Amino acid sequence: MEAFFWICLALIVYSYAIYPLVLVLLNRLLGRKPHVAREGYQPTVTILLPVHNEAGRVPAKVRNLLALDYPAEKLQLLVIGDGCTDDSLERAAAAGEGRVAIHALPERAGKAAALNAGLGLATGEILVFTDAGIILDRDSLGKLVAHFHDPHIGCVSGEDYIEGNDTEGLYGRIELTLRREEARLHSIAGASGCFYGKRRDICTPFVAGMAPDFLSVLVTVRAGKRAIAEPAARGSMTATSSQRAEFTRKVRTILRGVTALFGNVGLMNPLRYPEYALVMWSHKFLRWFVPLPMIGCLVASFLLRGQPLYAWLFVAQLAAYSAAVLGMLWPAAARIGVVRLAAFFVLVNAASLKALLLWLGGERLEVWQPTQRPK
Repeated sequence: MEAFFWICLALIVYSYAIYPLVLVLLNRLLGRKPHVAREGYQPTVTILLPVHNEAGRVPAKVRNLLALDYPAEKLQLLVIGDGCTDDSLERAAAAGEGRVAIHALPERAGKAAALNAGLGLATGEILVFTDAGIILDRDSLGKLVAHFHDPHIGCVSGEDYIEGNDTEGLYGRIELTLRREEARLHSIAGASGCFYGKRRDICTPFVAGMAPDFLSVLVTVRAGKRAIAEPAARGSMTATSSQRAEFTRKVRTILRGVTALFGNVGLMNPLRYPEYALVMWSHKFLRWFVPLPMIGCLVASFLLRGQPLYAWLFVAQLAAYSAAVLGMLWPAAARIGVVRLAAFFVLVNAASLKALLLWLGGERLEVWQPTQRPK
């Protein structure tokens, strides 16, 4: 039982602390450098914006896209309505001033269906996928697509920043740092669903129930190309409106991600994809399964509580989880940094556990629900 406790603890520590260090060391030992874009490289681009009942966001988003610093003659803007029952598409058309193509799906079919409809209409060499909830920096598109001068690059992710100094923003910054190191080694674990680009000639139809941004990276690596991140291709969004909303978003994201991962399990073969398999096992598989060793540590330390060390470790875990629950239920307590971090850590792993249970139970999310964030 003691060995079981330490194995569980090692899995948790590896996922969140050791793996990032392994990445840094490997990149330094192998001399891997960030990919360098060719400034001024401007291929033709199609931007796909899927929406479902986002009338309050669409006009600002369309105006944001039209204001991007990129030649208008090389840019195609597509807004695809996924069974909208409000006036999202009418507002998009009004804000587009004749420069935006509108396509409406007559019935709600899900994000994969909306994006697939966009693939059939796209004419650009590079397809850029974005959401209504993110506002892009003026130069972000140019910086993103400038990497595609290299034929070995198949997918490039932008970076989204959460407005405000909250824990979701801190978690996001940690993930972005990890993504940069993965890009150096070979390819990122997953693109930012709010803003990323991909070569049209390697785009395959999206699959319902699988996270499109994650699936895009998996398809890219399977095609023999790299998926990287560009830190200067930035966009910003507001934090989710509540912890309940954040929990729901993460359950949805992880469930769709797990579905995509096990639908492309061959990429976890270290003999065929040595570098990317490390990324998949460490950043995705083990990270999503961390709730299981967390439960294992708690149970093992309870059973070993007759020994002072494990009694102390059991109490320490109870204290951490109590602080997390306190931070979730009492907003004033969440102002304390340690409490807020504990609450977010537990929330993320509780979402992972629920998503895994749903996946094992055969649950799949075919229909997309946009994340609700304050405007």
